[in-house]
This record gives sequence, C-alpha cells and structure tokens, in this order.
Amino acid sequence: QVQLVESGGGLVQAGGSLRLSCAASGSILSINDMGWYRQAPGKQRELVATITGDGSTNYADSVKGRFTISRDNAKMTVNLQMNSLKPGDTAVYYCAAMVRIVQQWDFYNYWGQGTQVTVSS
Repeated sequence: QVQLVESGGGLVQAGGSLRLSCAASGSILSINDMGWYRQAPGKQRELVATITGDGSTNYADSVKGRFTISRDNAKMTVNLQMNSLKPGDTAVYYCAAMVRIVQQWDFYNYWGQGTQVTVSS
C-alpha cells in the first residue's frame, strides 16, 4: 500500500507565497517521476510541474518563473515552492508519484488526496 499526503495549502493574498509538500509512505522500493497537478472548479486536472528521478524538471507555462519543484529522496517527499501567487492559481493541488512497491516489478502512478490553495485578489 502507498499513501501520498499533501500539506501546506491554505489561503494567501495575491503576490504571496506557499510551499506545498507531499510525503510518500508505504512498502516502497523506489520512486521514479514525481509531480504536482491542480484542478480548479469546472476545469480539467492540469500539470503544474514534474521532476524526474534524475532531477529534470518541467513546468506549465503559466507557472514558469514562479514555481519551483524539488524532491528529497531520503524523506520520499516532493515539494512545490509557489511564489508570486495569482488568483488564477486557486485550485486543489495534487501530488503524484510513480512508485514501485515491494514484490512488484513495475512502477505505478499514485495520487494524493489534494490540498486546497486559495489566492485572494
């Protein structure tokens, strides 16, 4: 069993900052790619940022220069530093990870429950 738990969401004024964290737990052998996605009401879930096992990052155009994704392999966490937040960033943010658990050969994608980020204007 794998569990991903997000934390750090909340209410912030436009121009402010938040740092999201997602911790993985369970009978995990290894974690490959990790990422953050978000979903606003009435919209599809969209990619925010990803980071590969090698540390290569990718960002949505809308957050480039403002958000930074990082990971701590020892703690099995992925973080998202969000600066210069805009009202358009308001959404539920989900973390995801490609995880291989014990006694399995393949990686499978797991999702957290999400954390609400609200940016006031």
